[in-house]
Amino acid sequence: MAFHEQRFPLRLSLSTSGGPGRQTDIISLSNGREARNRRWRFSRRRYDVGTAVRSVADLYAVLEFFEARGGQLHGFRFRDPVDGSSARPGMAVTPLDQWIGAGDGETAAFQLVKAYGDGAAVERRPVVKPVAGSVRVARDGVEQTGGFSVDAATGIVTFAPGHVPDEGTEIRAGFDYDVPVRFDTDRIEIDLEAFRAGRIPSIPLIEVIP
Repeated sequence: MAFHEQRFPLRLSLSTSGGPGRQTDIISLSNGREARNRRWRFSRRRYDVGTAVRSVADLYAVLEFFEARGGQLHGFRFRDPVDGSSARPGMAVTPLDQWIGAGDGETAAFQLVKAYGDGAAVERRPVVKPVAGSVRVARDGVEQTGGFSVDAATGIVTFAPGHVPDEGTEIRAGFDYDVPVRFDTDRIEIDLEAFRAGRIPSIPLIEVIP
């Protein structure tokens, strides 16, 4: 298996259904209380792109992409229609959007992350598939125009020698990103008569760790 740095057709991803899910074990105790255990460190996203198919041309585009990925075999990029940016929906990306680390004078590489949270808790989700050319980086509130590189296949920001952040330097970044996914089926059911009557085929995707 491999990961193909190809994005699912953008025009179809904008009308899909789905979102994050978690795995939690819940045990009901004899006193009426519950014991809860989180099995996954991070959410895992699922989508159904069948809801975006509106024409035979759309259906063929999905079929072609499905064949090129070998069904479930190879992963690919998918643009989440709601959550695909370091900024909140409707707001522009800025280099101050997300905290990604603090300098110690030695560490040169920092993983892009996105924080979700409120006053009770904060979750920081690693972002491993940033959109090439979209990443903006700031040190102590000042945007950097050079001295670093971004690996679009891993989401790692690396500062060049001579530009490694000093002790206590705050590193922040803004970016657009895709979700790494694969097809969650090895079969696409095509019934053109049913399709013309309004029945949309189910074409599930599931997030993967590339």
